[in-house]
Amino acid sequence: MGVLDGYRVLDCSIAMAGPFAAQRLGDLGADVIKVEPVTGEWQRHTAAGGARGNRVNVSFLSLNRNKRSLAVDLKSDEGKAILLELVKTADVFLQNYRPGVAERLGVDYLTLSAINPKLVYVSMSGYGEEGPYRDRPGQDLVLQGMSGAMLSAGREGEPPTAAGQYLVDAVTAYTAFEGVLAALLHRERTGEGQRVDVNMLDAITTLQMQELSVFTVAGKPQERSAEPHAHVYIRAPYGAFATSDGFIIVAFPPLKTLGEVIGEPSFLTMNEEVDGWEKRDEIFAKTRAKLKDRTSAEWLAAFSEADIWAGPVYGYADLVDDPQIRHNGTFIEYDHPTEGRVKTPGFPFRMSRTPPEVRRGAPVTGENTRQILSEIGYGDEAIDALLSSRIVNEEKP
Repeated sequence: MGVLDGYRVLDCSIAMAGPFAAQRLGDLGADVIKVEPVTGEWQRHTAAGGARGNRVNVSFLSLNRNKRSLAVDLKSDEGKAILLELVKTADVFLQNYRPGVAERLGVDYLTLSAINPKLVYVSMSGYGEEGPYRDRPGQDLVLQGMSGAMLSAGREGEPPTAAGQYLVDAVTAYTAFEGVLAALLHRERTGEGQRVDVNMLDAITTLQMQELSVFTVAGKPQERSAEPHAHVYIRAPYGAFATSDGFIIVAFPPLKTLGEVIGEPSFLTMNEEVDGWEKRDEIFAKTRAKLKDRTSAEWLAAFSEADIWAGPVYGYADLVDDPQIRHNGTFIEYDHPTEGRVKTPGFPFRMSRTPPEVRRGAPVTGENTRQILSEIGYGDEAIDALLSSRIVNEEKP
């Protein structure tokens, strides 16, 4: 039994950020009902990397475990009536419609809170519900570019550096997850529901609390260097360096110690807090030249002995097989009725009494439609009529 057992979440979101947030709630035991169109949510038909799967593609599979699926046409009066009936039983309603769509569908906060005053209503958007950018598409890489973060790494004069994951979507998901938990805690104390607004622009901006404060408080500009320094606000050497057989990370070691280990005499007399900034390119270039002479394993062993922060540069194959990853149980495996044995990242934290768990894999479209409608009072004949008219849909695994 998870810590959120007994809570019901209506997940009316699409793509990554919303479904990922709802999945985290499901991992903690909440009954998450994915409310999707009768043809299935958008992500079912758009597979990252072309990973299609059998009946559930990998993108959808990865973001929708621990959910039941209700496939319903919300543009119809009957479909909307079903959703409003479900709202009476819900604790959380989560949506990432474009601004104005919730009002047109009649599922905005004012409408739903009048039906269920204890409801925690989460609205996710790209830039905010109001303002000059409210109608712009909230896409991960677009927001990465706008955030300023892409100019905090890399070489001066070279293209901006993008993150190697859907960073803005992920941090927005966790921001929404945090907001839901805080709002539920408030409700437990007061009995009051409330609206929680989350937008991608604010999420990625506030993630950079330290970097942006260095700029706004200390007035330090983003100054990229000629070498591929990993972060404009960290002294050299800081980045990925080629060895004789791969790459390793070296993270701002004491320059005297580094000089002794790699055999670079000019580092022995440098002041790291002064020269580490003023001579970034020189330090980076000299470090790069020295590290090419030995293997990654040899350098990592030498750096570990000298208490220098360093580590390997992994691909996914290396990460999955890492001994600490295996020890932590970071990846989980379970059987899915249509996709077979599934291995995916598991849970980001441990709980001693109410641990997260996989109770079900991502559903096929409308897999639980009949079950969910029965729970809110629809009889078999009424459900059959809704199915035959395509107001709702149900597929079997």
